[in-house]
Amino acid sequence: MKGTVSEQIMSKAHELGFDVAGIAPAGPGRHADAFRGWLARGFHGDMAWLARDPERRTDPRKVLAGARSVICAGLSYASGEPPDEYWNDPLRGRIARYAWHHDYHDVLLPMLKELGAWLEDRVAGEVAWKAYVDTGPVLERETAARAGVGFIGKNTLLISPKIGSYMLLGVILTDAELEPGRPAAEEGAVLLPETEDGKPGTCGQCRRCQDICPTHAFPAPYILDSRLCISYLTIEHKTAIPEKLRPLMKNWIFGCDECQSVCPWVRSFSRPGSTVRWAAFDPDRCTPRLDELAQLDSRAFNAKYKGYPMARTRRKRMLRNVAIALGNSARPDQAIPALEKLMTDPEPLIREHAEWAVGQLKSRS
Repeated sequence: MKGTVSEQIMSKAHELGFDVAGIAPAGPGRHADAFRGWLARGFHGDMAWLARDPERRTDPRKVLAGARSVICAGLSYASGEPPDEYWNDPLRGRIARYAWHHDYHDVLLPMLKELGAWLEDRVAGEVAWKAYVDTGPVLERETAARAGVGFIGKNTLLISPKIGSYMLLGVILTDAELEPGRPAAEEGAVLLPETEDGKPGTCGQCRRCQDICPTHAFPAPYILDSRLCISYLTIEHKTAIPEKLRPLMKNWIFGCDECQSVCPWVRSFSRPGSTVRWAAFDPDRCTPRLDELAQLDSRAFNAKYKGYPMARTRRKRMLRNVAIALGNSARPDQAIPALEKLMTDPEPLIREHAEWAVGQLKSRS
């Protein structure tokens, strides 16, 4: 394999199946102060682990002693637009696109470990490394932006000029001294998507992601209040969802893609006919019927979602979300029978949301 070690790493990452990769120097994050300010405002909600030792999270050298470089790799999960007859059916729940496939941790981590083992063989002398797929104290998006993988958009997600933002990230911290990549967009650059000279761009004046967010979770561009984010509410939030937010959640029951689906960068890589790399659309997996989900007991739920990201919510939170989606369906004849079953569920959290949903449907009709 020809080229510098860094070039060989990029080549190996692509060989393993990653769509994009880059290398950043290990050091304090440029947005460390902004991250601490974000935590101070409580924008992380119930995700207490984000506030645990922020100094360590913002400096990879405190995670791996002697760290000099961070390898960042991304895998696209773009899979085209789902069929309208399923995606916009109010009696079906929406699952975020990244969860259409088996748990991405189980997919990316073996790929990263293989890349780390290859690096260990390639570099002379002893090499220390650690691989993480959003489980370690690392600011992946900022590091990936410094590595040249993409730039951080106004919706706070990493956007690659090559594959958009439907992208899963993994990192390898290492004490090997590697030549870093060039940032995809320098600080303060204002370029538009699809630049004719082929250079990477940023969001420019576009604010589609800000305008489409149903719950107005962006108090300002590049800042997310997780407590208002549908993805956070359906996955991370463990208790009752505030009533004022429930009608805004539509039929999302696990995650949310609203702010990504309108992004010009994303749309250019998700148009009909684009290659499916992650998982083909399957109605039962991607847009399950809400009345069928309402019938699941714990054993059936675990069997249905074993090995998928939806298992994270457990039955209690998933059926809480299902109740809200049924309440938002405006289909009382079909929704109320399913909700009546949920109103007798052993879980108080499910019962409370089912009662609210029935009230919603009756008040609308």
